Amino acid sequence: MGCVRTVKTTTWFEEHLTEDNQQYMRKSAAEEYRRQTAEKLNPLKDEPWQRHEWTEGSRRVGLVAVKLGMAPIWTKTGERHVVTMLQVQDCHVLKHLSKEENDGHTAALIVGGKNVSPFHMTEAEMEMFRNAGVPPKQKITTFKVSSNAIIKPGTPLYAAHFRPGQFVDVTAKSIGKGFQGVMKRWGFKGQPASHGQTKTHRRPGASGPGGIWRVNTKYNVLYVNGSVPGHRNCLLKVRDTVLPNLKSTLPQPSFPNLLHRGGSRP
Repeated sequence: MGCVRTVKTTTWFEEHLTEDNQQYMRKSAAEEYRRQTAEKLNPLKDEPWQRHEWTEGSRRVGLVAVKLGMAPIWTKTGERHVVTMLQVQDCHVLKHLSKEENDGHTAALIVGGKNVSPFHMTEAEMEMFRNAGVPPKQKITTFKVSSNAIIKPGTPLYAAHFRPGQFVDVTAKSIGKGFQGVMKRWGFKGQPASHGQTKTHRRPGASGPGGIWRVNTKYNVLYVNGSVPGHRNCLLKVRDTVLPNLKSTLPQPSFPNLLHRGGSRP
């Protein structure tokens, strides 16, 4: 005799709602989230935590962005480059984890991006969003930070968190093609077919890191050099590069984050 499995909803509400009640809750939730977002942009109501100066070895928080696609751009000298456009949509700090709460070595910040309907959230997730005073997020991730780069939960993060010319590391789930060579997967040119080249023809040459060509502060879009993992409209992580030889290429960006002031976005 087979066992009977009791199906229990994982959402924060217990009973199934009618269509009219669902529409009313969606409307009420949208109004509440707009009010919460407006309060977070008011520096008089929500003072940030004490800011610290950058020191050698400091580690900032990253962002959650949406991959819009790829496009060509041209420099002032006429050079053509292919970039990936990453848009930062409703990115907020959700929670601060101390060293003891994280791994015992470094502190961490939980960051969420892209607002989502609260109807498919668990009670634990909704509690974290309520404590931060922000709408529910589709993507939640953790960034390890140094002790002088802690940011208050509920703080919004923008694309201007990074600067043009800065090198970043982008993490996402790649498209399922299995293991492919660099010529098929990334479109590398390969090695010469003749003129003394005999050992290999399809191996990669030198490849450069991902740098930021441009930052659109109006629409919160990052233009990253080359291609990044993931399909279009996927959510990914963007952070300062961890490569030691690329950290000191430019002056340090806003630390620990871009401080928003005034009534318009940076």
